[in-house]
Amino acid sequence: MVLLDSDSDMQKGDVAPDFELPGVDGNTYSLDDFDDYEGLLLVFTCNHCPYAQAKFDLLNELATEYDEVAVVGVNPNDAEEYPDDSFEAMKEWTEEGRIQYDAYLRDESQAVARAYGAVCTPDPFLFEREDGDFKLVYQGRLDDAMNPDAEPTRFHIREAIDAMLAGEAVDLEWQPSQGCSIKWKDD
Repeated sequence: MVLLDSDSDMQKGDVAPDFELPGVDGNTYSLDDFDDYEGLLLVFTCNHCPYAQAKFDLLNELATEYDEVAVVGVNPNDAEEYPDDSFEAMKEWTEEGRIQYDAYLRDESQAVARAYGAVCTPDPFLFEREDGDFKLVYQGRLDDAMNPDAEPTRFHIREAIDAMLAGEAVDLEWQPSQGCSIKWKDD
């Protein structure tokens, strides 16, 4: 396991790069599929990483609590080297109820992770729907528990979502998320 901090070049106000990815529910998703939401929480994540697993419950809760925000997981890991991150395993984990996001998508080519500058799992990006686009309002930690066994005392992502939904500026310091490195395919 290689521990990394998120390090995207995306800046506040940047428009979300579009994508077309298969979901575990059999549908194909693009940004347009989330047009009815005020916000989009796109989290690069996976099944096997303990840092990502430690955030499953939080992400599941967010998907349930916030009807106005789509919680979307994107798994970009090399499934050949990490079979727990295969599309089949993603489907199983969703069917078992371990993952209950609004959508769980497979980035087989890893092009979407590269477009967003994602480097670790979890690597969250929060976008607000504005003028027909999703614009970045926060990229950073979901909470202050930086170790998979730690209990969080502060939920940065809830603060960001609440501010966004209240029409306020998301005024949080962007502290990097931390987790296992994305398992890139050999080029």
